[in-house]
Amino acid sequence: MPGTSRDLTRLRTAITAFFALDGFLFAGWVVRIPAIKHQTGASAGDLGLALLGVSAGAVLTMTLTGRLCRRYGSHQVTVVCAVLLSLSVALPPLTHSVLALGAVLLIFGAAYGGINVAFNSAAVDLVTALRRPIMPSFHAAFSLGGMVGAGLGGLVAGSLSPTVHLAGLAVVGLLVTTAAAPTLLRHEPPSAPTLLRHEPPSAPTLLHNEPPSAPAPALSAPETSRRPQGRTRGLVIVFGLIAGCTAYGEGAMADWGALHLEQDLDASSGVAALGYTCFALAMTIGRLSGTALLERLGHGRTVVAGGATAAAGMLLGSLAPSLWAALLGFAVTGLGLANLFPVAVERAGTLAGPSGVATASTFGYGGMLLGPPAIGFMADWLSLPVALTSVAVLAAIATLIGLATRRAVPN
Repeated sequence: MPGTSRDLTRLRTAITAFFALDGFLFAGWVVRIPAIKHQTGASAGDLGLALLGVSAGAVLTMTLTGRLCRRYGSHQVTVVCAVLLSLSVALPPLTHSVLALGAVLLIFGAAYGGINVAFNSAAVDLVTALRRPIMPSFHAAFSLGGMVGAGLGGLVAGSLSPTVHLAGLAVVGLLVTTAAAPTLLRHEPPSAPTLLRHEPPSAPTLLHNEPPSAPAPALSAPETSRRPQGRTRGLVIVFGLIAGCTAYGEGAMADWGALHLEQDLDASSGVAALGYTCFALAMTIGRLSGTALLERLGHGRTVVAGGATAAAGMLLGSLAPSLWAALLGFAVTGLGLANLFPVAVERAGTLAGPSGVATASTFGYGGMLLGPPAIGFMADWLSLPVALTSVAVLAAIATLIGLATRRAVPN
């Protein structure tokens, strides 16, 4: 168990590396979706069903991953899932039918969902030990990895086939895992402070994270023993709804953003990949400033401001008639969504450990589960730009949830 600030710093670095790797691999896959759509001859609706495999695999494994984290430890599960994710990212370009693509994306989604629950659980334990709202910094690493992965994908889209590109990403993933895994495997998660274990903070503290005047002593019992009960479960579900609205938007940008720019605004494949890069860069900036924002505004106001900003940005990004206006809209959307998912997962994990992370993540990726087929079918029936406005609608719903939470719990 980490006992010094140096140990906690090393743990933070290792966990950050896995967040960044996750974003890098996922973005590397999504920028090649248009090429793989062409390779399989899929319509927008068929592609939506195939993409359902990613979210379905993630949601199906999340509850199981929470249990595995409680039994074996979030650090060990993170390492195993990182290996599976790295290997499975190379599979989509090897398929030549919608059915086969959906099957391999189910495997990819299972690894993706598993590692998200595992490293978020590890991060929540570290946040609890440090007693600072640093969760956005981990998600900033995910966004930064996504930005790099998308940018690299745009650069090589015209010169490398998806098969070669994604195989290279698999090698990078295995190398990063080999470098970061020993730190996680050597250390157990930090213990939970007494304040969070035996005397849960009042509701205002849960939502606005007012820092305590002095750190509480750590216990030897692991944080992973917590389970949601009663009113706690209700709060976890509220945070899960926020995560769901947010993940729907993130998934839409990943799965359909590049296709919208290429198909509706006549962007080249390289410029289309720039759309997700703008989104990821803005999200990275928002998350890098997230700790300061949370300490200044509190969790409730951060959710309200972020949801409203994302709704406005996505209306611009989906309906703008010009490429550069759409790119601006994507960036504003990224700023708005930046801290909503980290806030939701952190609060759920603080309340209920890996079970809370798994519950909030299941709601979150339930949003991704509904997003790909819903947008695909709406694109077939109406148009892709109109379908993407559903992201703005759900961001507005997250804003309303944040407002309702603020009324229920005073600042």
